[in-house]
Order: sequence, then structure tokens, then C-alpha cells
Amino acid sequence: MKKFQEACWRFAFYLMITVAGIAFLYDKPWVYDLGEVWNGYPRQPLLPSQYWYYILEMSFYCSLLFSLGSDVKRKDFLAHVIHHLAALSLMSFSWCANYIRSGTLVMIVHDVADIWLESAKMFSYAGWKQTCNTLFFIFSAIFFISRLIIFPFWILYCTLVIPMLYLEPFFSYIFLNLQLMVLQVLHLYWGYFILKMLKRCIFTKNIQDVRSDDEDEEYEEEGEEEDQGKEEAAKDKERDCLQNGLGPDRSLLPNGHHGR
Repeated sequence: MKKFQEACWRFAFYLMITVAGIAFLYDKPWVYDLGEVWNGYPRQPLLPSQYWYYILEMSFYCSLLFSLGSDVKRKDFLAHVIHHLAALSLMSFSWCANYIRSGTLVMIVHDVADIWLESAKMFSYAGWKQTCNTLFFIFSAIFFISRLIIFPFWILYCTLVIPMLYLEPFFSYIFLNLQLMVLQVLHLYWGYFILKMLKRCIFTKNIQDVRSDDEDEEYEEEGEEEDQGKEEAAKDKERDCLQNGLGPDRSLLPNGHHGR
């Protein structure tokens, strides 16, 4: 139930923020012409929609970071900490350096895939495996397109190459792109796990998050090992008693019923 609640909360936010992001950005020229991201920089006015977009995103990632200690522990716990810190650092820095336009593009590219991931988790925890599999395939396609194609070849091109047409290299330019590189490394890391899950789904028709619920799996394995140990001990005790002419309750066996 706790995992289902976590997935519901994240799904609700990602759905809301993605719809809001599309509404905020659909009529902005820099979405369709990347050169407009840097046109007039650094004297670019802050729009009310950009202000609220940033405030909502930063508040959400702060809540994710603070709740990691109480959430279900996963194998990629450290990766999540790094991701949330990098995201908050990137948003804070882009806000202070007035990289608002490029920041909004980074946020919408990240949020659009997470809706499908959290919805797939919800249906998985609810036991709707077929629906979960379908949603996971949709998520995988959007993830690889948005984070392994659009992000490196569109967003990073926008932040690495295009600024040099308008400006000379400077500290904030280098620092911004270093943080974006960290995010791209995390995209490759999670892409590896997604490929493993896709392989499992295709060949076994079952999706199990290879990075998730680490503690629960350990507890289940320990419980199974304890049960097996108790069963083996009981069998050994019964075998010893039979060999000594005793029943399982250590009472004498009638003649002719000794264990062989």
C-alpha cells in the first residue's frame, strides 16, 4: 500500500506539471527555435508562467529529497539522491543566472516520461499486470526518445553550441553544462535498467523492477531461508529418531518398524 501511495502522489504531480508545462510553453518562440533561448541574454524578462513553473518543480524535488528516508528503499537510492540534488542545483543555478528558457525545456523533457512510469507502477502494485506492461512499453519509448535522443542532441546542443554564437565561454556556461552532463550520465544509468526490464518483460511476460524494493526482497529471501532451515532441521531430527528406534515425538516404535 505504501508503494502504491508513493506512485499515486508522483503520478498526480507529473501529470499536473506536464499539462502546466505544455500550457506555459506551447506559444513560446524558443520551443520551436532554439536560437531564441539565447536571444537577448542576459536581459530576458521573467514571465509569471516561468516563475510558477520553477516554484512548483523546485518544491516537488525538495519534497522528494526529504522523503527519501521514509520511502521504500531501492537499489538505486544513491542515484536518486544524486539526481534530486543535481536537479535542485540545476534549477537554482539556472534561476540565479537567468537561464530560465533553457531550464523550462529541460524540465518538460524530463517530466513527460515520468507520467507513464508512475502509472505503470500504480497498476503493477494493483495487480493489473497486462496494463502495467503496456504502460511500461509506452514509458520506455518516451524515455529513450526524450532523454537519450532529444536531451543530448537538442537540449545539450542548445546549451553547449548555440551560446558560443552569441557569447564567449564563461563560468556559468561551464557549470551549467557540467550539471546537464551529470543528468545525462544518470539517463544512461537508468536506461540500462530499463533495457533489462524490457528484456525480462519480453521473454517472461512479467515486469519486475530490477532496481526497486530492495529491502522487501531481502526480507522475503531471509524469511524463505529461515523456513527452509526449520524444515530441514525437523527432517533431520525425525531421521535421527527413526534410526534410534524412536518416533518423531521420541516415543518407542513397535518391533519391526525401525528405520532402515
